[in-house]
Amino acid sequence: MVVAGDFKNGVTFDMDGAVFQVIEFQHVKPGKGAAFVRTKIKNVITGSVIERTFSPTDKFENAYIERKEMQYSYNDGDLYYFMDMESFEMLPLNSDKLPDSFKFVKEEMMCKIISYKGNVFGVEPPTFVELTVTQTDPGFAGNTATNTLKPATLETGAVIKVPLFISEGEVLKIDTRTGEYLSRA
Repeated sequence: MVVAGDFKNGVTFDMDGAVFQVIEFQHVKPGKGAAFVRTKIKNVITGSVIERTFSPTDKFENAYIERKEMQYSYNDGDLYYFMDMESFEMLPLNSDKLPDSFKFVKEEMMCKIISYKGNVFGVEPPTFVELTVTQTDPGFAGNTATNTLKPATLETGAVIKVPLFISEGEVLKIDTRTGEYLSRA
C-alpha cells in the first residue's frame, strides 16, 4: 500500500483499475482547512496526464511494472515476435503496442517489454542503435560550410535527415527517442 502523503516522483499505483505514475507532487498546507497533496499523474498504459488532488491519508495499491529484456526476432504481417532469452519462448505482439521509434529496430536487437500483471502494454527499443545507410543522394565537395541536411533511408526502412557528407553504405549512430543522426559509428 502507498499513502498519498508519501508520494514521490516515479511511484506507480493502482487507482480505479488503472495504473498511474506520479510525475509531480506538492504537499499543500493551507492556513485554513485540511492539508492535501496536489499531483500530476500519468496513466502508464494510455500515456494521458491528469492533475488531481488527494487527501494525505488516501491509500492505494502499489503497482509493479515489469520490464523484461527480450530479443526482437521477426514480424509476420501485423504480429511482431520477441524471444525470451532465458526460456526461449516466443511472445507475439500486435503492432499497436509498438512505439513510433520501433522503426529503428532490426532483427536480433534487444528491447524492453513492459507489462503489468502479465499484460504487455509497451515496448522500449534500445536508446541508441547503429544502422547502415541503404539509399541517399550523393554529397558534393565544398558543401560543408552550411548546416544543410538531406534525407537518408536506413536498412530498417526508416528515413532520417543526415549531413551532406554521409554516403551510402556508412553505419550511423541514431538516437531512437528523437530519431536524429548522432554520428558515424
